[in-house]
Amino acid sequence: MKRLNFLRLPSFGAMACLATMMAAAPATASEDGLAAAQNNAVATPGAEARLALLLGQQREAGEIVPVAASADAMTLPAAAERGLSIASQTTQDYDALMAALPAAKGDAQWECLTEALYFEARGESLKGQFAVAEVILNRVDSPDYPKTICGVVNQGTGRKYACQFSYTCDGIADTVSDRGSWSKLGRIAKIMIGDGPRELTGGATHYHTTAVNPSWAGRIPQTAAIGAHLFYREATRTASN
Repeated sequence: MKRLNFLRLPSFGAMACLATMMAAAPATASEDGLAAAQNNAVATPGAEARLALLLGQQREAGEIVPVAASADAMTLPAAAERGLSIASQTTQDYDALMAALPAAKGDAQWECLTEALYFEARGESLKGQFAVAEVILNRVDSPDYPKTICGVVNQGTGRKYACQFSYTCDGIADTVSDRGSWSKLGRIAKIMIGDGPRELTGGATHYHTTAVNPSWAGRIPQTAAIGAHLFYREATRTASN
C-alpha cells in the first residue's frame, strides 16, 4: 500500500482534481463523460475555481465508475417510473455515532477507507461522508468488485483511464494536510467497518459529483442525492443465452 504524506500545510490543503479520466471500456465511463467534465470545468468562473482549489475540500469531479455501464446498455426509465424512491430520510443519529467513538485507528483496510474518504469526501456533510463509505463497502460485498477495501479503492490504479476513484490516478500527491479531518474520517471508517448503518444510499455502488454528468448515469438507477454527490446502484444483470 502506498505511503501517505502527513504534512502541516496551510488550511487550503491539496489542490483539487477537476475530473476523472474516462474511456469507453466496460470498467470506465465513456469519452462523453470526460467531455462533459471538461466543458463544466471551462464554464466555471476563474474566481470560483481558484476558491475551490484554495479550500481543498474535495476533488471536485470525483466519481467512481460502473463495471457494467457499457455503451450498448439500455437506458433505464426514471427512478419514479420504476417505483424506486430516492433515499433522503434516515432515523440514524450520526452525530451520536461519532460521539460514541472519540478516536480511532486500525489496520491497512481501515487506512484505505480513511484515505478514500479524505480525498473523495472530506468537504461533504457528515451524512455525505458516511454515504461514500457505504458505496465502498457495498462494492466490497458485491461479486463484481474486489473483496477487500484496499482492493476496491485501488482497483485499476496504474492503468490509464481505468482507476475507479479519481484521486488514485489524478497525478496529485496524496498529502494529508488536515489532520483534524483525517481523524474524523478515521472514526467514520472504524464505525462503518464495524458493521455501521448503510441506510443513506439505497445500496449504491457508484457515485459522481454534481460537477459532472457521465454518460453512464442515465443507464443505472439513481438511489440518492446527498450534498454534492449523486449515488447510483448498478442494475441487476441477468445471464444471456
